[in-house]
Amino acid sequence: MEEKKTDVNSLIGFFLIFLILMYVMYTNQKDQEQKVKTEKKTEQIEAKPSPNKVIENAVNVSNDTNKSDQLQALKSKYGAFALSALNANEAGTTTLENDLVKITIANKGGFVKDLELKKFESIRKGSGQKVKLIKDNNASLNLALNTADNRILNTTDLIFEPTLTKQNGDQVLSLKLKAGENKFLEYLYILKPNEYMLDFAIKTQGLSADLNQKNPVELTWDMKTYRNEKSVAYENRYTEIWFEYDETKTDYVGQGDEKTDAGEKVGFIGYKQQFFTSILLSDSKFDKAELVSRNLVKDEAIDTTFTKHFSSKVPLAFKGGEINQNMNWYFGPTDYDILKKYDKNIDKVVWFGWGIFGWINQWLFVPIFGFLTGFAPYGLAIILLTVFVRIVLAPLTYKSYLSQAKMKVIRPEVQELNEKFKNDGMKKQQEMMKLYGKAGVNPMAGCIPAFLQIPVFYALFSFFPAAIALRQQNFLWADDLSSYDTIVNLPFYIPFYGNHISLFPILASIAIFFYMKMTTGDQAMATPPQEGMPDMGKIMKIMIYVSPIMMLIFFNNYSSGLSLYYFVSNTLTIGIMYIIKNYIINEDKIHAQIQENKTKPRKVNKFQQRMQDMMEQAEAQKKSKK
Repeated sequence: MEEKKTDVNSLIGFFLIFLILMYVMYTNQKDQEQKVKTEKKTEQIEAKPSPNKVIENAVNVSNDTNKSDQLQALKSKYGAFALSALNANEAGTTTLENDLVKITIANKGGFVKDLELKKFESIRKGSGQKVKLIKDNNASLNLALNTADNRILNTTDLIFEPTLTKQNGDQVLSLKLKAGENKFLEYLYILKPNEYMLDFAIKTQGLSADLNQKNPVELTWDMKTYRNEKSVAYENRYTEIWFEYDETKTDYVGQGDEKTDAGEKVGFIGYKQQFFTSILLSDSKFDKAELVSRNLVKDEAIDTTFTKHFSSKVPLAFKGGEINQNMNWYFGPTDYDILKKYDKNIDKVVWFGWGIFGWINQWLFVPIFGFLTGFAPYGLAIILLTVFVRIVLAPLTYKSYLSQAKMKVIRPEVQELNEKFKNDGMKKQQEMMKLYGKAGVNPMAGCIPAFLQIPVFYALFSFFPAAIALRQQNFLWADDLSSYDTIVNLPFYIPFYGNHISLFPILASIAIFFYMKMTTGDQAMATPPQEGMPDMGKIMKIMIYVSPIMMLIFFNNYSSGLSLYYFVSNTLTIGIMYIIKNYIINEDKIHAQIQENKTKPRKVNKFQQRMQDMMEQAEAQKKSKK
C-alpha cells in the first residue's frame, strides 16, 4: 500500500472557506442590528408623540443648548404652535406662476410676499420692469388665534409647511401651520392657467380643543398701495376701498386723510388703484367688515412711493368646531371686461360715474371704444369716438344755434322794450313774453340742447380715468394717453398746475375759447338783463375767458386722452357751427318767418297761459295799490 500524504492545497482551501464563513456571519449580524434600529425608529414614528414631545426630541437630537432654551421660551409663548415659530427668520418661499402673474408666497405667515403682473410695465416705461402690487412687505394677512389657554397667536409670526402639487393643470399650494400630525391650520391656494383669480381657503383640522371658540377668529388684511402711474395726484384720486355689503350693494370708503366704514354681509373687499386692484372675495358672506383708508400722499410735488394705506378686519366663524372659509383672491388690472366675466359683482369697482353717466359709459362708450380699438391705434380711436359723439349731438347743436339766430333777429325789438319799460319790470316781462310768443321764439331753447349734452360730457370725464386700455399707449408727442403729456419740465412746482407743461390742455383751452366766443357771445348779446337778476350777458362774457383758463390749469395733470377728446370735440363743434351759420341757417329767412308768425293766431299752452295770467294779476294789484 502507498502511504497517504498531507495535501497542502486542500489545507489552503479549507482556510479560505473558513474566512468566507466568518465574513458572512459578521455581515449578517450588522444587518440584523440595522434592522432592529429601523424597527425601533418606525415604532417611534407610529407612536405619534405629542407636540411637546416632538420639541423635546428636537432638542435632544440637536444637542444645542441655545436652541433648547429658545424652544422652551417659545413653548411658553406659543404653546402647541411653538415649533412653527422656531427658525422663523430662516423660512423659505414657494412660487405660483402662469402667463399673467407670478406670485411668491412666504412660508412665514403663509401670505403673498411678492406679486408681479407680467403683462404690464412699471411706471418706468421701457425699463422692462413689471408692475408689482406686492413687494418689500407692503401687504400682510394675519389671523389672530385665541387659544384655549388664553393666548393670542398671530399667524404672521409662525411658519407654515408648504406642499406644492399639480392637479389637472392647476397649481395647488397647501400651507399648514401644524400643532400635531393631524392638527393644523391650512391655507390653500389654487392658481389656474391664464387667470388673475386664485382660489383660496382657510381651514382648520383637529384644533377644536386648542382654540377658544367663543369668539370668531379675526382676519386682518393690510396693504400699502404702490404708486404705479406718472401722475400721483391723478392716480390717488381713483385709489380707494370698494366693498359689497347686504348681499349685492356696493360702496366705497371715500377720500381723505383717514376714512372709515363698515358693512354687514360683505361679499368682497377691493383695494382699488386707478388701473390695478387687489380683491378678497368670500363664497359665504363675511358677517361684517371694518374698513380703514389712510392717505399717504402728503405732498404731491415730490416723488411719492405709496398712495394709500388700506386695512380690513373680518371675522371667521367656527362651524362644527372648525373653520372652513372658501374665498378667492383677485390680483390684476382694473379692467371692466375682465372683472365682468367673473360674474361676482366685482366689476362695480370700475367707477364710470353715478346714475345716467355710468349707464352711458357701460352701454355706449365702453363697447364703441372697444370696437374702435380693435382696428385703430388708441389715439386715432379717441378721435373716431369724438367724431361719433359730435355726429350724434349735431341735431342738438343745430337747434341751439337756430334758437340763438332767432334771438339775434328780434334783438332790436327786445332792446326797444328794455328802453320803453326800463322803469317797469313787470310790464317789461309781460311785453317780452308777448313778443316771444308772437315771434315763435323760446329764449330757453338755446339752453336746453346744451343741458342735454351735459350727461355725455360728464360720462366721458369718468370714462377716460377708467380706461386701462389707454395706459402707456402713445400718440403723437404723448407717451401715455392715460396720463399727462409733457412738452416742458419746469424746475419748480406751481400749485394746482404742476411742474410741467402739457400741450393737449393748451390746445383744448384754445378750442373751447373760440367755441364759447362763437356761441356764448351771441347768446349773451341776445339775452336781455332782467330786473332783480344778475346780468347773464356779462356773466357769459366773463365765462368766455374763465373757462379756458380753468381747463388749462386743471387738465394739465389729467389724462392726455381726455384733453385730446375735448380739443377734437370743440374743434369739430366750431366747424359744425360755422357750416350751420353760413350754409344752413339764413337769418333773412328767419326774420321773414318771425314776421309771418306775428300775423298768425298765437297758440298758448297751459303753462304759458298760467304765467301770463299771474303776471296780469300782479300788474293789476300794483295799479290798485297806486
